[in-house]
Amino acid sequence: MKYVGAHVSASGGVENAPLNAATIGAKAFALFTKNQRQWIAKPLSDENISNFRTNLDKVGIKAEHVLPHDSYLINLGHPEKEPLEKSRNAFLDEIQRCEQLGLKLLNFHPGSHLRKISEDECLATVADSINWALDQTKDVIAVIENTAGQGSNVGYRFEHLAAIIDGVEDKSRVGVCLDTCHTFVAGYDLRSTELCDAVFADFDRVVGFNYLRGMHLNGSKTEFGSKVDRHHSLTQGNLGLDLFRYIMNDPRFDDIPMVLETIDETIWPEEIEMLYSFVE
Repeated sequence: MKYVGAHVSASGGVENAPLNAATIGAKAFALFTKNQRQWIAKPLSDENISNFRTNLDKVGIKAEHVLPHDSYLINLGHPEKEPLEKSRNAFLDEIQRCEQLGLKLLNFHPGSHLRKISEDECLATVADSINWALDQTKDVIAVIENTAGQGSNVGYRFEHLAAIIDGVEDKSRVGVCLDTCHTFVAGYDLRSTELCDAVFADFDRVVGFNYLRGMHLNGSKTEFGSKVDRHHSLTQGNLGLDLFRYIMNDPRFDDIPMVLETIDETIWPEEIEMLYSFVE
């Protein structure tokens, strides 16, 4: 079964996110558990936590179908000691917030080498950062999001994801989220059924579908292979709809949160309905 939703607002408190998801007909959702553009946020209150759990039950969405996203400031592959420590501490806080809310996953961008170290060194640092955080927590799975390859970011090749996973000691607590826009602009063509077959066979060979824990379903404003991350609505841009029909009918994408981050939130209910209409 497919679980589709969107990255909804947690304005006014994390407990509002499940209610916001329900209003758009979502069966899954993403959220920020704190302000994504600040390093430090006040702790979640007992009331926040209790109400979040109550509202999640109320709307009938399971914890495993919620895909929280960490702060955009965090760089687990930072080449410098002090900024790396700052990122690691912030990442640990994000995992602990997920634990408090009873959530199972934390989605994050792997990091950037800032052109100061090699990609391989950066990937090893990311893996070390994940190990450091997992050693101090339990249950929550660190879910690496593939990137568009913009700037000095790592994670835009399937081989990068595999290298990070290879460096993580507890393989049961690491996974991958594939973003359709990022995948496309990073150089994996997904514009037909045949092309999807080839790309996902490559993903399975290099990474493995057993590590797939979530999807971000986005159209792309920019062209194939551009390495420029600009999301679009599903029916617009350069990606087309064949990919989304493919995903909605492939059992390898069952039982994971599949989250819209498309640019017009006013049409999220229609996009969710459209995706479910693709199921044959």
